[in-house]
Amino acid sequence: MGIFSRFRNNIETRKNMEMLTSTFRLLNGYSPVFTTYNSGLFEMGLTRSCIDKIATQCSKLNPVINGNKNYKRLNTILQTKPNRIMTTQQFLYRLVTILVVENNAYIVPIFDNDINRNIVGFYPVRAVGSKIVTHKGVDYLVYKIQDNEYVIEYEYVGSLKRHYYKKEYVGESNEAIHSTMDLIDTQEQGIKEGIKSGAMIRFLARLGVVQNAESIKNEQKRLKEDQLSMDNNGGILIFDSKFADIQKVDSKPFIVDKEQMDLIKNNVFDYFHISEAILQNTASEDQWNLFYEDVVEPIAIQISQVLTNMIIKFTDIEKGLNVVLESTKLQFISNTTKLNVSQQLFDRGILSTNQVMDIWNLPHVEDGDKRYIRKEYTEVNNLDKEGSEEDGKQEPDNGNSNDGNEQETSNNEENKNE
Repeated sequence: MGIFSRFRNNIETRKNMEMLTSTFRLLNGYSPVFTTYNSGLFEMGLTRSCIDKIATQCSKLNPVINGNKNYKRLNTILQTKPNRIMTTQQFLYRLVTILVVENNAYIVPIFDNDINRNIVGFYPVRAVGSKIVTHKGVDYLVYKIQDNEYVIEYEYVGSLKRHYYKKEYVGESNEAIHSTMDLIDTQEQGIKEGIKSGAMIRFLARLGVVQNAESIKNEQKRLKEDQLSMDNNGGILIFDSKFADIQKVDSKPFIVDKEQMDLIKNNVFDYFHISEAILQNTASEDQWNLFYEDVVEPIAIQISQVLTNMIIKFTDIEKGLNVVLESTKLQFISNTTKLNVSQQLFDRGILSTNQVMDIWNLPHVEDGDKRYIRKEYTEVNNLDKEGSEEDGKQEPDNGNSNDGNEQETSNNEENKNE
């Protein structure tokens, strides 16, 4: 049975698919239509590089369910294979790519059956082609996978949003960057056409006599074949009296002004909150930390909260259970910082041995999940108390102190008699 066959069993109303997609009234009277830039936001080289960098870094995150062994199976699914055709890295990469490109993305749970509805997997769904509808007071998500339409109650779905402002259920479009995309497209076309025109016209020739269009075309062809072809390897151009003069055109490539190029690039960088140093892997440690805090971390928090609400019961959430996207695989810090972090957090019991191994990208060791702490640490409020206890301590009496005094007195008396 293929992976997509399970989506048909998401809700009991699957038999009424035609009714669901045709008679539902739209929420709040509007239809949330998802579209990308006409020429493709993901098709432009610069914007794709920005999207790829964000999705790649987010795909290094490690989803973990904290707090209860009852979710061990789901924890394994999240960390290894969310569905039959995706690894965790692939799942996160595609999910974040959809989110950044379309400003909306959905995580649809895969159930074992309609009765128990135990989650056995997760699948990232595009917002384009999806719509949110309501029927008899229940909200539904109608979505497409491989041109097939499915439907599921909205309460079971994980919904991710960017530029969340006007609409209740969806984020805004990428219309704000369309003008910049037009400039990039115009810029690329201008460079292409400029190079073509500069390479095509190499000579200018003026006919000495007036001729019709057909005669001019024939003379142009004759001059090209006789004098400007590869057969003329002598380097000498000879023309008769029909041509008044022939001048060579100095062809120069068309180059867009650097300031204009930088302006367009900076508009893209500002929109995606990314820098050229991040794209070219030349960023310093501080630049990487800023990129993580400004771009990666907010996405990680949103995904972790969405998965928490999808997977964990509310009673367990109240007890502190949650899904966390760990960032131990984001290896962008220097070795000096890694050493300081490992040393300072390990001997305080914050990191285990295996967590330190993750920082250094090393394999786990046996009993590596144990935590250690330095014994000389104590609470600040207990400093005076422990100090007084140390002062009040006495050496143990082994019964030899009196014997020593008696021996000393005896020796003194013997010296006096002598």
